[in-house]
Formats: sequence, structure tokens, C-alpha cells
Amino acid sequence: MTSQTFNIDAVRSNFPFLNHLINGHSLVYLDSAATTQKPIQVIDCINTFYSGAIANVHRGSYSLTGSITNRFETARKTVAGFLGADNDCIIWTRGATEALNLIAQSYGRQTLKPGDEIMISEMEHHANIVPWQLIAEQTGAKVVKWSIDPISCTLDMIAYKNLLNDKTKIVAVSHISNVTGTLNPLKDIIKKAHEYGVVVVVDGAQAVVHEPIDVNAIDADFYVFSGHKLFAPSGIGVLYGKAALLDVMPPWHGGGKMVEKVSFEGTLFADSPAKFEAGTPNVAGALALEKAILWFNSLDKKKAKQHIASLQSQLILGIRDIDDLNIIGLQQGANVVAFTVEGVHHSDIAILLDQQGIAVRSGRHCAHPLMDVLGIKGCVRVSIALYNTSDEIERCITAIQKACNLL
Repeated sequence: MTSQTFNIDAVRSNFPFLNHLINGHSLVYLDSAATTQKPIQVIDCINTFYSGAIANVHRGSYSLTGSITNRFETARKTVAGFLGADNDCIIWTRGATEALNLIAQSYGRQTLKPGDEIMISEMEHHANIVPWQLIAEQTGAKVVKWSIDPISCTLDMIAYKNLLNDKTKIVAVSHISNVTGTLNPLKDIIKKAHEYGVVVVVDGAQAVVHEPIDVNAIDADFYVFSGHKLFAPSGIGVLYGKAALLDVMPPWHGGGKMVEKVSFEGTLFADSPAKFEAGTPNVAGALALEKAILWFNSLDKKKAKQHIASLQSQLILGIRDIDDLNIIGLQQGANVVAFTVEGVHHSDIAILLDQQGIAVRSGRHCAHPLMDVLGIKGCVRVSIALYNTSDEIERCITAIQKACNLL
């Protein structure tokens, strides 16, 4: 888009979900940090793929399989371009969670030994904590907690520099927090880690839809994301890894396609990325992710970001003076607003909002350690996407005010 203002009507025309009713109200969907709604381009791609003649990829010599294999690899190229990466550095996964487990069970298992340290920030999603705990138990390595400031919900960079040492082998950190929207200083984090020869694993699940990503510019060792947070289907995700790391990593899953030669004397594995993609892949998901990226790239992303920031500001202004309502770690310009109401359970607020057609997330957001740091049992999270409108935010404000008055 090149107009001087963000064309919200043009954006919304791509999303069939806007016609949905919930509890007799038109749906106001404000849970896009959990998963985004899907544009018609993505929906049509999936429908066309499965309603037409389909075939497997990288198998057979007939025309149909060759055509679909070309489309599948073109989708990989599109993803690589989206991240500023080389094609062979892009691994298809089921999502960010599987990608993080793959890194832990392949790179981590191969390199970690007793006494080594894996540094993990307190703001991480469980997907970037549990796989490292598992591999630490399996290898004798140690998980080291990297603290945050509980007021600003930002990383303690002084603590980070003090924790880095010769035993540190991996740093696991999110690009953007899924709870507070905190944007972490990746360049500084990675640069400092590399001074110690430490590999940095970045969970980009929340960032890819809000920040331009150039893995070479930030010098990321690994970067992962899930398609379903980028307007694509669930069940498709991406692992980027530096070629030098992927080349020496062993496979995690075994099966078809990821081999050059199998015999009972042993197996010769294919080169990356094939050696990490055992079995029949999610072809439809990969093609649909490409469509999502192409659609997303057609937008003026700077104006889209400004649109989201404007809606966040509107929401903050509308609720900040509500009695006993506390906004958590406010990050101006982010896509989320998380809050608690003193003496009120977070799920009660979400239920009352749902009764008014407002869909938000309540709970601990797969971030139990962060909740512990904040000293809360959970919170309400309102997450905004580029298809939301000022009228929807006003409805949300009114619904929150009404819920707080009732409770």
C-alpha cells in the first residue's frame, strides 16, 4: 500500500473471519498474539492445493510431483528472502516449538557436556525453556536464569554481561515477549555472546509479524518462528540456522527423504536442509506460508505498525484510569496490552468480555516463570493486529469498563 494513511478497509476485505458472530455480537478478535486470522489468499491456497491433483515432493519422476516440488522449494526461497537468509539455511518444521526442540536435541545434544551452561531469560515462552531443561538433564549441562526488571519487564543487560562466561554455550532469548511485547536488543545480545563464542537461539514467533527480520544483519545463529502467527496455517514453521552449524548437526528425526543411502550396515544422510526434514512434509502449509508472506509483503508495513501502535495507545488511554487496573510492563508501540485488576480473577474478566463479543487471552500465557517474577497468578492480554479497528478498540474499552464495574 502506498496511500498516506493505512487502508484498513482494504486490509479487512481479505479476512472472512470478520463476518463471524459470537454470543450474538460481531466478533472483535484481540488474541492475535496467540494466532492470527487468515486472509483469503491463504485459505484459497490450501483449498486449491487439496481440491486439485496433489503429489508428494522430492519423490518420483512424473510431471506433477516435479511441479509441486518446484513450488515447495520456491516457498522455501520466499521464506529465506523474508529472513534475509540463504535457501539451504531454511528448515521446515511444524512450528517454533518443534524448531527449538530440534536445535536442543541436535545441536545441544552434540555439543553440550557436564558443567556447560545454557542461559535463558525469565520472559521466555515455555517453548524456549522446557527443551533446554530436557537437554540439560540429558547432557549434564546447567540452565542459568537471566533476570528481568519486574517493573519495566525488560532484560537486565548488566546481569547478562555478568552471567556470560567460558562455561556459557547457548543463550536462548525471545525477540519479542509474548506477554508484554518487550522488544529485546538482539544485536547487542548476540554481539556480546559471540565475544565468548556463545551460540544464540532466538525465538522469533512474536516478532516476524511486527519487526523486519534480517538474520545476517543481527548475526543470529538460530532463528525460529511459527506460520500461524504470520497469517499462515498452523502446523508449519521455520528454523533458520547458520550453514556452518547446520552442516555439522546430526539429524533429529529419521525416515524417508533425509537420506542418500540406507543399508543395514549404516545410513548416509543427505545434506541440510533435507537431513532435518524426514518424511512427508506439510506441503500445503509451506505453500500457504508463502502466500501469507507475499500478501504481508504487499502491505506498507511501516504504516501497518503505526496503525497498531495507534490502537494500542487508544486502548491504554481508555483503561489506564480504571480503578485497581494495573497495566503490566507497558511497552509503547507494541501490539499487546497486558493487565490485572486487583481482587479480580483474570479469567472472570475474559469471560465477561467474551459475552460481549470480545476475544482476549487470559491466563499465564505459557510463561509461568515470568508470572512468578511479576508476583501474579495470571493476567488478561489484549493483542492487536493490523486488521483491528479503532471502533473495535472502543468496544473493548467499554467492555473492560463494564466488566470491572460488575466485578
